Amino acid sequence: QVQLVESGGGLVQAGGSLRLSCAASGSISRINAMKWYRQAPGNQRELVASITYTGSTVYADSVKGRFTISRDNARNAVSLQMNSLKPEDTAVYYCNVQGYRGGSWDTYWGQGTQVSVSS
Repeated sequence: QVQLVESGGGLVQAGGSLRLSCAASGSISRINAMKWYRQAPGNQRELVASITYTGSTVYADSVKGRFTISRDNARNAVSLQMNSLKPEDTAVYYCNVQGYRGGSWDTYWGQGTQVSVSS
């Protein structure tokens, strides 16, 4: 069983900051890509940022220069530092990892954490 536990969401004013964290636990022997997605009401889930095992990163254009993704391979953890938050960043944020377990690669999702930005 693999679990992704997220934390760090909340309510913040525009211009503020939040830091999301996600830790993977269970019988997972290797994690490749780690990603953050978000989904606002009425919208499709979209990729916010991703990071490879070696630290290469990709960001959505809408968050470039404001968000930073990082990971701790020893702890199977990924974080998303969100600065200069805007009301349009309001969404449920989901952690997503590609993990190796039981002889195969699979994709795992966290339960989601709400981020709300007030104007």
